[in-house]
Amino acid sequence: MTRLALEGVLLFVPTPHHDERGFFTRTFDAALAAEHGLDPAAFIQDSQSRSRRGTIRGMHGRSGRGEAKLVRCARGAVLDVLVDARPGSPTFGHHLTVLLDDETFAHLYVPPGLLHGYQALTEADVCYRIDREHDPSEDLAVRYDDPDLALPWPLPVGAISGRDLSAGSWAGLCDRLGT
Repeated sequence: MTRLALEGVLLFVPTPHHDERGFFTRTFDAALAAEHGLDPAAFIQDSQSRSRRGTIRGMHGRSGRGEAKLVRCARGAVLDVLVDARPGSPTFGHHLTVLLDDETFAHLYVPPGLLHGYQALTEADVCYRIDREHDPSEDLAVRYDDPDLALPWPLPVGAISGRDLSAGSWAGLCDRLGT
């Protein structure tokens, strides 16, 4: 387990076992999660998305209590992007990127209060383990290409949803958060 530059963000990298059949890896270990301060029982929903190369999903977050999640790439590779949107955080407005792929099987723990998105570097399946039911009234979104954030997307944009294209600005979110 590695602690990353944004407070509370953790990266878990399992040890896959390879042989002539392929591989086996553990995708979640409740005891290991608890050892690093996470409540394994808090994760109540698992979701999966499949994206074509170049697709961007994000930048999404939740208001209120926020939403914690464990994110992993089960097939292919994505550049995962986080932006700290927690007022009062010493890293408020900072971002970090993490490569998630089907070779390292790394799991990214995203604490509440962060914006999250990714770009598919290949066709990719991304799995999310989430700690809250979805409440659309709490959805937050900032455009992936907001100039104030200047996020480092490595590929030309492939597909992106209409919802993500109509997302607000970082400045607008900051106003909404009272920062």
